[in-house]
This record gives sequence, C-alpha cells and structure tokens, in this order.
Amino acid sequence: MIGIVLAALSGLVWGVGDFAGGKASQKADSLLVVVLSKAASVPLLALYLVLLPAPVHPRTLAWGAAAGVLGALGMFVFYRALAGGAMAIVAPVSAVTAALLPVAFGLATGERPGALALTGAACAVVAIGLVSAAGGGAGTGSAGRVTGRLVGLALLSGAAFGLFFTCLSRTGGHAGLWPIAGAQAAAIALGAPLLVRRLRAGAARPAGPSARWVVVAGALDMSANALYLLAVDRGDLSIIAPIAALYPVSTVLLAMLVDRERLRLVQLAGLGLAAAALVLVAS
Repeated sequence: MIGIVLAALSGLVWGVGDFAGGKASQKADSLLVVVLSKAASVPLLALYLVLLPAPVHPRTLAWGAAAGVLGALGMFVFYRALAGGAMAIVAPVSAVTAALLPVAFGLATGERPGALALTGAACAVVAIGLVSAAGGGAGTGSAGRVTGRLVGLALLSGAAFGLFFTCLSRTGGHAGLWPIAGAQAAAIALGAPLLVRRLRAGAARPAGPSARWVVVAGALDMSANALYLLAVDRGDLSIIAPIAALYPVSTVLLAMLVDRERLRLVQLAGLGLAAAALVLVAS
C-alpha cells in the first residue's frame, strides 16, 4: 500500500513540476528551462542524500545515469514533437507509451499482480491518454497537421520516458537516492553542451518570474523522481509505473484552477477514470 501512495504522490508532484516548467517556458527557451531546472535541483538533492543516507554502489549510479540520459532525451524529443503541432495527438501518444512500456516489462519479468490491480493499471493507462488530450479537431491539434514524423517522435519520447521508469526500477532496494544523483548528473552532462549552443544562438533566458518557475520546476521534478524510486522499491513496476504516470492529471487541474483553462469532456472522463484506477489499485 505504501508503494501505491508514494507512486500517486510522485505523479502529483511531477504534474505540478510540469506546470511550473510550462509557466517558465512561456517566456524562456524550453531547452534552457529543462537543463537549468536540473541544475537548480542539485542543492535540494544534496540535502535529500544527507537525510536518507545509503551506501554508494557503481551499479545503482549506472542505472541512474542511464535513466537520466533517457529522461533528458525523452524531454528534448517531446518538445521537438510539440513544436511541430498536433498536440492533441503528440501528448497522449507519448504519455500512454511511457506508461505501457514498464507495465509490459514488469509482466515479462515475472510480476503477477492481482486482477483488481491490473484492471486499475489498465484504467490508469487509458486515463493518461484521455487527460493528456488537448484541444483540436480530428487529425489536428492546436498548431499543425499530424504526420508520420510527429507520431514517430511522440512514440520515441514515450519510449524514452518508459525506459526512464524501467531503469530506475532496476537499481535495486536499499540504494537510497543515489540513483537519482546519477540521473541528475547524467542529464546535466548531456544538456550542458546543448544549453551553451542555445545561449550562443540567442535563446531567451529565464529571468524574473520565469527564473523562479525554473527553480520550482527543478525541485519538484527531482523530488518526484525520488518519490518514484522509493515507490518502485516497494511495489510491482507494472502497477507503480502507470500510477506514477498519471502526472498529467495534476497539470490539467492546475491549468484549470490557475490559468482558468476549460476542461474538455474527454479530459473530465479521464479524471474520473484516474480516480477509479487509484481505488482499484489500492484495493
């Protein structure tokens, strides 16, 4: 039960972090926001490592670094896909792929959750797709036409996010938060050259409120990673991952409450299905 609670919390925190990152990206280059938010989270991560001490093992750092590279690549590809338009297709395809891959991996490696838990996981996957659906007509999103390239990018970003979930699950128990340290270090190392390149190209830098949103996004994203790692140490990957992947729920709710965005009927259905998923998995 504690694993489910931690997974739900990680999804909640991830969603709020995504909202903060989106606010920062309104006035600053999205790539700079991603990389700088990772760097801004390092002091808080150091505090977490002190509060939750654990022995350091090369294996845990390696799996964490792999997760960090995959997570960063997934984010870059996802932003590239969104830049091409058709958000109504890109967002749910990426989110559902990210949830399905660890479920398949967990079941393939011998996990056998109960029927109710699996039903809840399936509801969570469907809910993720519904809640992630943006506005737009059939075949189009808010900014462009659906192409095979955009769908491919959405699938690639979702696969990268799904592998991020899976790699963190392979770090083993009693690793503390050292896998997250490996993930953050790898993501910063990968993003630093891209950051320098974007700055030289004159990309908009975070300043004022945008800079504060960057710090908030980094702290929440890293904290969500830590909560997910603690969750997956206490439960089946095939159940924990789709619950954690419900992060679009809190992003959409914040957009409604803070930015006064209107929810579509399909998104409301997704919220209800997400609640049902949590009840089924917890039972």
